[in-house]
Amino acid sequence: MKKEDKKSVIRGVIDITSKGTGYVTAAGFSDDIQIEPQFLNTALHGDEVEVFLFPQIEKGELSGEVIKVLYRAKVEFVGTVDKRKGNNVSFIVPDDKKMYIDILIPPVESRRIKNNWKVLARIKKWDDPKKNPEGSVLKVLGKKGDNDVEMESIVLEKGFQTGFPPKIRKEAELLEKRSKPIPQKDIAERRDFRRVTTFTIDPEDAKDFDDAVSFKNISDNLFEIGVHIADVSHYIKEGGQLDMEARQRGVSIYLVDRTIPMLPEVLSNDICSLNPGQDKLTFSAVLTISASGIIEKVWLGRTIINSNKRFTYGEAQKVLNEKSGEYCYELEHLNKLARIFKNKRMKMGALDFDREEVKFKLDAKGKPVSIVEQPRLDTHKLVEEFMILANKEVASYLSREIKRINKGASIYRIHDVPKKESIDELLFLLRMLGHEIEAKGENISSKELNDLFEKIKGKPEESLIKTVAMRSMAKAIYSIKNIGHYGLALENYTHFTSPIRRYADLLVHRILEKHLKGGNLNGQEVAWYHSLAAALSQREIDAVDAERSSIAYKQVEYMTDKIGNTYKGVISGITSWGVYVEESKTKANGMVKFKDMKDDFYVFNKETFSLVGTRSKKKYSLGDEVKIKIVGSDLERKTLDYVFV
Repeated sequence: MKKEDKKSVIRGVIDITSKGTGYVTAAGFSDDIQIEPQFLNTALHGDEVEVFLFPQIEKGELSGEVIKVLYRAKVEFVGTVDKRKGNNVSFIVPDDKKMYIDILIPPVESRRIKNNWKVLARIKKWDDPKKNPEGSVLKVLGKKGDNDVEMESIVLEKGFQTGFPPKIRKEAELLEKRSKPIPQKDIAERRDFRRVTTFTIDPEDAKDFDDAVSFKNISDNLFEIGVHIADVSHYIKEGGQLDMEARQRGVSIYLVDRTIPMLPEVLSNDICSLNPGQDKLTFSAVLTISASGIIEKVWLGRTIINSNKRFTYGEAQKVLNEKSGEYCYELEHLNKLARIFKNKRMKMGALDFDREEVKFKLDAKGKPVSIVEQPRLDTHKLVEEFMILANKEVASYLSREIKRINKGASIYRIHDVPKKESIDELLFLLRMLGHEIEAKGENISSKELNDLFEKIKGKPEESLIKTVAMRSMAKAIYSIKNIGHYGLALENYTHFTSPIRRYADLLVHRILEKHLKGGNLNGQEVAWYHSLAAALSQREIDAVDAERSSIAYKQVEYMTDKIGNTYKGVISGITSWGVYVEESKTKANGMVKFKDMKDDFYVFNKETFSLVGTRSKKKYSLGDEVKIKIVGSDLERKTLDYVFV
């Protein structure tokens, strides 16, 4: 703490743990200010607060008391109705574990809600920390444990809406009527790719196709490759109701059993979607590329396409594997080029975090009947490389233009270098697992990290190391300040390729169109885009949290039927209260509590992050492959209890 910052009252944002202790981050303070539960005074997680600092004990932690809540970050909570005996009121027990107090619903509203049902509630008044906050019920979701209720709960809890208001649906329907067929004047001003071989490659269950790739031979060693993106900005006009709705949502959310789209389905699955055999308006990056991967020419602009085929990743992979089938020639050349581009990025220092994901098979009621690992195919990497290439070229063009005219701004996708503390933690973990890695100064050698990823491929600790390595990295965010993308090893990067599901991409389309027509953002627009970039970064975090929450729920739901079964797992964490284990097939995380380790008395060694039995000398360390038995589950908390076998 600097001398000039030694004030008794400061402002900051409070982070509250699941145990109810607060930590305030404030400008000018290197350490957080701890707020014990009795001194929170109605402050909730994320609130902007005014804090009175207590006198600091020498070498002790900074602590204080909240004296005023300046801004509420969140007032709406999903929770379970608890009708307590002998009371006319109800309490809502929040799903959010950082919400440390139940919400009271007065008698009038309490009569219309049922015990053990889930609702969305809003805090109306809370000015006395000794009493529960008073609230009202905004929406009754249904019976706790029902699949649809639980999935909607996850979405609403993160501040998203599941459906579209009638006025938005009506505007989308009117847009559909006006846009079919595509007016000739809209076609005339575009570069026509309808006779060029074009296809989409997407997941089997995809309904919205926002990117397609075209392939054309210029000569034996020169190809014209088009990355064609749904021209959402042609349909969604800035400042309209559809635009404001999309901006508020920020992103589409992909839960295990459903998609919560950013745009109404008539747009996302029909008007804008690059469905096969249909003329579609697109915004494209057209690249002239040599067989050795040299980009000879880049053209950016509005186009029209007609996709010849809709491939799933599996179908396209089958063509590559068998070296025969529809568009085999095109796919083979695209795959060769994708590998060249990826190798170039790796040599430049890009990080390869390729991890297999889990895929759920659900029954008619949404209950998981199987969970399998979904391998990363060459076709996944093919599409990814060409999307990265298009994003890079658009960002490079905009960066050059902004520097040339010395005006305006754009939205970039930036990724800062990792912080020293995070790198130190990662290096410590790697040493515990028997891996030495070089760190240059305060940074880490991406080459060494990639070499390590190659070395651990297929080993039990692979998932753990990649997870911890990803967590040690800074978060990629949106910003008008271009500092480059550390993870991709690119000086210029943006998001251009998914405007159906990301509002940031829609903004980049608009900025690109302005520059192609000789314009730029004015000062007022730059300030607005700056605040919008921060809001969209947070929206993305919320969406990812919702997606992970739905995965965790389904993993626990699946494992609940398997109580008593034995599985293989890998130790993913050791704390002072238990050992976290990730089950190898389903990737379901659970805990072995110390109280259930009855074969010995174990001592936790902080230096080696391991447990050692005092009698048997049996040792449990991070990354160890272990056998576990499922002994309990809690769907509400999305947790599993394991014991070692």
